[in-house]
Amino acid sequence: MTEPDLRTWQCRQFDLRLCETPRLMGIVNVTPDSFSDGGRFLDRDAAVAHALQLADDGADILDVGGESTRPGATPVSLEDELARVIPVIRELAAKTAVPISVDTTKAEVARQALDAGAAIVNDISGLTFDPRMIDVCRDAAAGIVCMHIQGTPQTMQDNPTYGDVVAEICAFFAERLATLEAAGVPPERVVLDPGIGFGKTAAHNVAILSNIRRFRALGRPVLIGHSRKRFLKKVLGREMDEPNAGTLDACVPAHPSWAGTLDACVPAHPSWAGTLGVSLALAAQHCDLLRVHDVRATRDAMLAYRTILR
Repeated sequence: MTEPDLRTWQCRQFDLRLCETPRLMGIVNVTPDSFSDGGRFLDRDAAVAHALQLADDGADILDVGGESTRPGATPVSLEDELARVIPVIRELAAKTAVPISVDTTKAEVARQALDAGAAIVNDISGLTFDPRMIDVCRDAAAGIVCMHIQGTPQTMQDNPTYGDVVAEICAFFAERLATLEAAGVPPERVVLDPGIGFGKTAAHNVAILSNIRRFRALGRPVLIGHSRKRFLKKVLGREMDEPNAGTLDACVPAHPSWAGTLDACVPAHPSWAGTLGVSLALAAQHCDLLRVHDVRATRDAMLAYRTILR
């Protein structure tokens, strides 16, 4: 069976070429409570500086979000979310040519973000939480990340249950693609995200990550957001407490030419290596995009992978 051509994702003025090795979406959390880096980039200047560093590190897309979607997270008001993300997106659009994505389920946030210079809307609800979201994305010719979630961030991890998790997510995507096309959104603007950790157990996540070809068979590129997520503790068989930045084993060399010097170390997230391992497994399955915190390390891993297996 011949795979469909998934090589281009249309996002307003950008035609993003995909499918050689995964493109990287760098995470910019402008929140006080995200699960991994909440509060570090809540200040606008800090968020912009972080995003520009991700671009320098090799991010193909910058994904800016102002509302934590970790399990049990408290919803954020429209006003607060706008105040967090719009100034950051506006400044980034003036300072970088890297496409900007807004991570939101609110149509008004998406509309203002697109007006400020974003090209992509990354909606964890698959454009189901806000009935106006499809119209906003269609009218702006935005690229869309259509994600699957079971429940809401407040309820999704209570007791996620599926008969066949991969088949049920594929059915959801098929319905969403049909609904979007009927509303005037061409399939070429849509990328599919199975939603790792969004209403899934660790076993569900592993099943999803092992079946990228089944999602790609729907005819659209696939994005995976596995970076630093808690299911990795099941994969690695240990807890994922934050490291003590003052200890040597909590560090990784900041640059290969500095290896072996203590002051050249930076704190490593405890799931850093596990995240990279999953990234390589996804590359082997021709996954199209990876949403990650550690862009530089992932870029280097993808380059090495492509060099050895070309």
